[in-house]
Amino acid sequence: MSSDAVTRVSVEIAGSEISFETGRMAKQASGAVVVRQGDTMVLATAVAGAVRDVDFLPLTVDVEERMYATGKIPGSFFKREGRPGEKATLTARMIDRPLRPLFPKHWRYDTQLVAIPLSIDHVHPYDILAMNGASAAVGAVRIGKVDGNFVVNPKEEDLLSDADEGSDLDLVVAGTEEAILMVEAGANEIPEAEILDALDIAHEEIKKLCALQRELAERAGKEKIVHESVPVEEELVRSIRGSHGQALDEATQVEDKLKRQDATLAVQAAVLEQYAPAPPEGASEEQVQASKERHAAVQLAFEALEKSIIREHIAVHKKRPDGRAEDEIRDITIEVGVSPRTHGSALFTRGQTQALSVTALGTLKEEMRLDTLGLETKKYYWHHYNFPPFSVGEAGRIGGVKRRDIGHGALAERALAPMVPAIEDFPYSIRVVSDILESNGSSSMASVCGSSLALMDAGVPIKRPVAGIAMGLIKEGEDYIILTDIAGVEDHLGDMDFKVAGTERGITALQMDIKISGVTFEILRDALTQANGARKSILADMAAVIGSPREQLSQFAPRIQTIQIDPSQIGLLIGKGGETIRALSEEFESQIDVNDDGQVLIYSANGELADALVERVRMMLKEVEVGDEYVGKVVKTTTFGAFIELAKGTDGLLHISNVSPGRRVDSVEDVLNRGDEVTVRVVEVDRERGRIGLRLAHDPEVAGKSVEELVGVGTGSAGGRAPREGGGRSPSSNGRERGRRRDGAQSREFGSGGAPRGSGRPRHRRERD
Repeated sequence: MSSDAVTRVSVEIAGSEISFETGRMAKQASGAVVVRQGDTMVLATAVAGAVRDVDFLPLTVDVEERMYATGKIPGSFFKREGRPGEKATLTARMIDRPLRPLFPKHWRYDTQLVAIPLSIDHVHPYDILAMNGASAAVGAVRIGKVDGNFVVNPKEEDLLSDADEGSDLDLVVAGTEEAILMVEAGANEIPEAEILDALDIAHEEIKKLCALQRELAERAGKEKIVHESVPVEEELVRSIRGSHGQALDEATQVEDKLKRQDATLAVQAAVLEQYAPAPPEGASEEQVQASKERHAAVQLAFEALEKSIIREHIAVHKKRPDGRAEDEIRDITIEVGVSPRTHGSALFTRGQTQALSVTALGTLKEEMRLDTLGLETKKYYWHHYNFPPFSVGEAGRIGGVKRRDIGHGALAERALAPMVPAIEDFPYSIRVVSDILESNGSSSMASVCGSSLALMDAGVPIKRPVAGIAMGLIKEGEDYIILTDIAGVEDHLGDMDFKVAGTERGITALQMDIKISGVTFEILRDALTQANGARKSILADMAAVIGSPREQLSQFAPRIQTIQIDPSQIGLLIGKGGETIRALSEEFESQIDVNDDGQVLIYSANGELADALVERVRMMLKEVEVGDEYVGKVVKTTTFGAFIELAKGTDGLLHISNVSPGRRVDSVEDVLNRGDEVTVRVVEVDRERGRIGLRLAHDPEVAGKSVEELVGVGTGSAGGRAPREGGGRSPSSNGRERGRRRDGAQSREFGSGGAPRGSGRPRHRRERD
């Protein structure tokens, strides 16, 4: 192929070149463009196939991630990519949403857009390039906020969820040269005014990208497909209005959603029966075809009339289908703790939309591992959203997760992520699931509210509660009306779906889809202001039920405690081949994790087991002192006494004269045998000789005595032995530890809303039964 067939154009955005190239790859596609920024490259293709006999836009958008793009081999059993991951699905939705309203009405060509990342440099995210490559007239940019300044197309590392000094804003904006069409954002409590500033910056860069795409189309574009739109017969609309307009007007004003749908369908059936009767029996093929065409025309006219009536009621008469005022929120009811055996739950109902959100807590080993093209490899908080068919009164197949479910789940996750505590403060993996039980608009925002409540009910110490609200727009000419808390019909027939989530301080998530041109920044400002008031009203309703996280975790939630030990003691805790840590895990039915810094995480099914294990570890690692009390095992008997294991590798001597207080024994084995457990107190520590002397804890000579009183009590012999034969640790073998602290390892428990409990001082172990 001649290089002359390749067309390349480029533009500089925020100091970085973005280029579009066509004519080199995928030449049999209807259109193919390679978009490049740095070493990130995306192949975007478009194919328009045959005409389909459907009553919807047959548009499909796919993003196919290839692990080779970042030099990885897939981690699956088959070593090849499976179904699209969350990042690919969300990118596909961001491509689809701004493009869909730009297609001509009644476009019926089977259309597919496919984007394949070819190379990833981990500096420039591929999603923005894919959005630009899939379009012919829509530009897309990302706006971040780093060190207090807005940044156009920030680096990928600045967008990581665990970045200490990353971006406070991840705002993706798509639009034409005339207007913004789509917004998707996550933010760290950003004020509304700053969001508007970021949108303004984004639109200026979008204009450059749109101009570049038009240049590419002029130089290498193909002729547009001739498309014949099916017009609405205005005379037929007037006839239907005259015969059934009153009935349709009354049907559309029924407040209950399902009753309104039934009433509207009844009017539709009457209209079709009058204006498009079924063909007579024995009708010719031409008559049947003519009847189908007439039916379609009447259906189209009826839908146009229905839309016109509803929009007129809202925009002109200021009356919504369910009778609410433009800024009125539907009635809200809230319940928490509805699922007794879960870690946290909430039932959030707003009008005819209801979300059941449930929180589950797990160990850090239960984190979500990410095998993607990005830098992030795992996350400890995530949100899942489910939309079963019964939620809208329908019977349908329940199968795999739909793209819409993934998108709504990701939106709620973004809204709550800035408020979820860091794992250093609350070392749990957190999963929240929102099941939509009833839906009549804004179920994603209901899941935001429900999930915030469920996290607080679980005792997760979130920084502040989060609420969400969906706004709508009806615009007729220069007049417009902004609607708070839109219902399903207002979303379907309206001009904008604007979802805003946040705290009382600012916005944490934003999603906007605009279906018309001419939505000005003044309209967006008014929508954000109205949403702010609605959000604060919902937060007040939530606070009336549960205003802050519970102080205690559910009794069914796992308990996690942390102990900070000296890194030099890690080997002692783990033991040879891991035998010590495994034995402790089995004995206390717990999971123990140790990191290189000496932080020990203990996961137990309940607090009692956790407390006992913490005490065992503390006593095992602390330096033995006079007055300490241990429950130890007899590891060896001799003619002069019994050696008791106080900790792994550390023994003390219980002299024969002390094995049975108050009477003389001829042999240790008359009282104690190897393997027996006894409770002993330390009465002597000879660090120079490495010897530890013991007495039974219930011995009258030592019971109840203070440390000062114990000094000089003696062991009844010249001394004891600290480490038993075969190795182990002498109490004097770690001079650094001996002079550093008496109280052993420092402990924190995460069972009271994440607050540390305990000062680290050792508590004497209770006697076992």
